[in-house]
Amino acid sequence: MPKKIVAQVENEPVKVEPVKIEVPEVKEVVEEVKPKDNNTVSFVKPGIVTPKMENKPVTPPQNQVQRPHFTPPVNNVVTQPISGILEIVQDGSGFVRPNFLPNGKDAYIGSMQIRRYGLRAGDLIVGVAKMPKENEKYWAMTRIDKVNDGELAAALKRPDFKDLVPIYPEKQMKLETESDILSTRILDLFCPVGFGQRGMVVSPPKAGKTTLLKEIAAGVAVNYPEVHLMAILVGERPEEVTDMQRFIKGEVIASSFDQKPEEQTRAAEIGMERAKRLVELGKDVVVVFDSITRLARAYNLAIPTSGRTLSGGFDPAALYPSKRFFGAARKIENGGSLTIIGTSLVDTGSKMDDLIFEEFKGTGNMELRLDRDLSERRIFPAFDILKSGTRKEELILDPATLQKVIAIRRMFDAVGENNNATDMIISQMSKTKNNAEFLARIGKK
Repeated sequence: MPKKIVAQVENEPVKVEPVKIEVPEVKEVVEEVKPKDNNTVSFVKPGIVTPKMENKPVTPPQNQVQRPHFTPPVNNVVTQPISGILEIVQDGSGFVRPNFLPNGKDAYIGSMQIRRYGLRAGDLIVGVAKMPKENEKYWAMTRIDKVNDGELAAALKRPDFKDLVPIYPEKQMKLETESDILSTRILDLFCPVGFGQRGMVVSPPKAGKTTLLKEIAAGVAVNYPEVHLMAILVGERPEEVTDMQRFIKGEVIASSFDQKPEEQTRAAEIGMERAKRLVELGKDVVVVFDSITRLARAYNLAIPTSGRTLSGGFDPAALYPSKRFFGAARKIENGGSLTIIGTSLVDTGSKMDDLIFEEFKGTGNMELRLDRDLSERRIFPAFDILKSGTRKEELILDPATLQKVIAIRRMFDAVGENNNATDMIISQMSKTKNNAEFLARIGKK
């Protein structure tokens, strides 16, 4: 037992109590060792027996206040599935856009992923994207599951659109649906549309071109549900955009006239790239497009000036991207097809519009003209039948139908007045249920 220690601080004695130190008890442990001769020998081995400790749960402190700068660590990354159309920008990277046009739900995809999987603008990408961090602006693609509803390996083996062989349309796309919709019935006979047709609807203002496009789209949706239907609207009125979105049973890519020219051209380009990717897969695609004139106007304002100017203030450099868009329509040999029915405005009082029409005149292989006089007389469809037609229509129409159509054209050409010819055809066709009955009645006469 230690002795008491007495210290003196400032002449005052301080007593220090003795401290008890507990030493664990040492016990003797007896072990038995059994040698080879089976004689048991016992010896004593010193050991220390540790005291038993009782495990008690530790309760965390209540109402703990964290430091203001403390941020708890985040172990899980927030992800979500995404599906959208790929748009590639100038630096080689891209964005997966669920609604074709830019919005806050787009996901960024790096150039390395694009090259690795052989992705192209207009591809339908299905995968997973992660939430942006504090210093990031966009969602980022972390995994790609499918490309155009197919496996990733198939994207590397597909052909390029520019390498596909174009040929004349050989199969007719019949648009006739109901007996009272005369526009598509007249088209099937006098201006037939084939798979891969590049058709231009030449229309003055208020002649019914928008209604015609809707009826064509309805005919495709009813008669050919397997065909991929698209509508591309450039510089359109907002209310007509809504009307087309609700009416057309397909994809609608639209830009209104109050948007920037760059946004209008972007909408048209991403829509056309989407159509090309589908054709590369061997599918048939139909695009109703309104309008070629407004697209050329938008390119005239969006592209850098070339220093040359045509009549009406039009830059000739703006013609190339517009013609590239319209020229994409074609029938692919032993493959799919891309059909474009676009509109061109005339008689607007603008020299630029007349110039655009003259530059595109002859680029299509089908031309349908609408007549202002008929529309002013409220005769619809206001088709100028004698000035409308399709190149190589003998490849599309069967020989019997072709001979009857030629006979009707010759008969009305002898009359000499286009308006009367259209009016007579409309009156006769409205009395029949379908085109077969109409041709049979004309043949009897």
